[in-house]
Amino acid sequence: MLIRLSFSSRFNWSELIPPHLWGRTLGLQTENSQFLLEGMPFRIFGGSMHYFRVPREYWEDRMLKMKACGLNTLTTYVPWNLHEQERGKFDFTRNLNLEAFLSLAAKNGLWVILRPGPYICSEWDLGGLPSWLLQDPEMQLRTTYKGFTEAVDAYFDHLMPIVVPLQASTIPYKKGGPIIAVQVENEYGSYAKDPNYMTYVKMALLNRGIVELLMTSDNKNGLTFGLVEGALATVNFQKLEPGILKYLDTVQRDQPKMVMEYWTGWFDNWGGPHYVFDADEMVNAVASVLKMGASINLYMFHGGTNFGFMSGALEANEYKSDVTSYDYDAVLTEAGDYTSKFFKLRQLFTQIIGEHLPLPPMIESKASYGAILLHQYIPLWDVLPSLVQPIKSELPINMENLHLNDSSGQSYGYVLYETVIFGGGHLHSRDHIRDRAQVFINTMYVGELDYNTLELSLPEGQGFRQLRLLVENCGRVNYGLALNDQRKGLIGDVFLNKTPLRNFKIYSLEMKPGFMKSLRHTAGWSTVPDYFVGPAFFRGRLWIQHQPQDTFLKLQGWEKGVVFVNGQNLGRYWKIGPQETLYLPGPWLRKGGNEIVIFEERTAGRIIQSVDIPYLGRTQYVD
Repeated sequence: MLIRLSFSSRFNWSELIPPHLWGRTLGLQTENSQFLLEGMPFRIFGGSMHYFRVPREYWEDRMLKMKACGLNTLTTYVPWNLHEQERGKFDFTRNLNLEAFLSLAAKNGLWVILRPGPYICSEWDLGGLPSWLLQDPEMQLRTTYKGFTEAVDAYFDHLMPIVVPLQASTIPYKKGGPIIAVQVENEYGSYAKDPNYMTYVKMALLNRGIVELLMTSDNKNGLTFGLVEGALATVNFQKLEPGILKYLDTVQRDQPKMVMEYWTGWFDNWGGPHYVFDADEMVNAVASVLKMGASINLYMFHGGTNFGFMSGALEANEYKSDVTSYDYDAVLTEAGDYTSKFFKLRQLFTQIIGEHLPLPPMIESKASYGAILLHQYIPLWDVLPSLVQPIKSELPINMENLHLNDSSGQSYGYVLYETVIFGGGHLHSRDHIRDRAQVFINTMYVGELDYNTLELSLPEGQGFRQLRLLVENCGRVNYGLALNDQRKGLIGDVFLNKTPLRNFKIYSLEMKPGFMKSLRHTAGWSTVPDYFVGPAFFRGRLWIQHQPQDTFLKLQGWEKGVVFVNGQNLGRYWKIGPQETLYLPGPWLRKGGNEIVIFEERTAGRIIQSVDIPYLGRTQYVD
């Protein structure tokens, strides 16, 4: 049941929206224990939505749903590792067009709290930091280590000219924009390796023209360690512990209270359950926070998807990689549909605001296109000679230090290490596999090595044979103290009969668009036999007669791999679950033929199913 709370005053901000306040001069300020926007009392009712997790065609739909829920502010991270995938090459186009996203928020009457990092956490590979930073063996991420700050400075030199004109306060010759606050780093109190670092990030923002209110964001335990002078401290939580908001008074006096991340759900790891958080418990906590006079941001309002290889990982007691879906059991589903949380929150915010909210937009219908036959395949071994030139090295080289991508190394995907052995015996990884390796002798599968399995017995054989280790980067850890240790591939020697392997051919399998395009035209595709085990690429076609709609791909009978549709990497699947369907946005489809390519590591099915309902796995309530 929704707790009925009486609010002493209504908050009608119908005129306090970006298009009505062009030419303003004050922006968001703090006065005693409240926010002021253009000198008028203001409360932040925010929701998180990340432009890089949502197809650009759906940005506006999700924003309109925010407004219909009663929110007035959108919060987004900025992922450095997408905007600068190769050192010195910046991309702010298409789905990464931050300026277009922020301008669209303003058009739809939403203020913006921008969280530019450089570190963002967010269950995103390496917390949004580019993997090429790890080429430096001495790298100290999230500190004032020179190699790190020089890279951040170069990135901010490109990012801030996009952001600065979109700040709310008037800038000469600019009409202003929706950004009312900017966050300094992210949850640094849980890392806190360098007492000078937060001041460095703050000055990096100020020196490049940021004039809006600065904020920090930490959980309760990290609050005192994540502070920086001149920034408003905010707190993150899910369970409303007694006194947690009053605790903010112990670190800053007479300041407005804000929950920067109120966790509306939770994320999932491969091999675990699909976490859900009770809707009534969530809405009651939101109501209680607002009753105490605080502002709030819902993390997430709309989670979206970790498309491609971008999902992160946890490493507490053991390494656990995150699933592709970032549904998060949020207010909107992964595909942008309403949940009970949306309607309960809308009821709450209507009560608080005291006027009718905009009508919720119609939901996009979903399609079930049925069975799709994957009729052709090509083994990975047949692809290598023509499409991937090996790097030859006496010693194993980790993924990030491969001489590729204009010396930026390999960021994601797989690496194949090949060497020649004589005979068999005892293979031991010494825990140098990151994160999983399939082991083959010639093309015969022998077994797997990972964090838990460190050794295998290799069968004896006559003459020289190829030993192949197909190593997958399952996602870099995005939170905690192990960020500097996230190099992938082979990070050290692997031993056969106590002798380190040497003289490798190393094949990079990042599966970028250029590779996938070449794969389409390569010779060697043939009809799938009755039984075949990977690693191999499979392809088929989905024919659509009418306007394409969102759908979900179910990969029952397949084991582990990646799905590409019309060249777009939908992300990973894995039979251990919990996630059983991959979200396929309608805008990525076209009328007529749509090419589907699957890289399957091991056991392939013959068909996949296009269904109109997602299945994210057996549920477990968040404790």
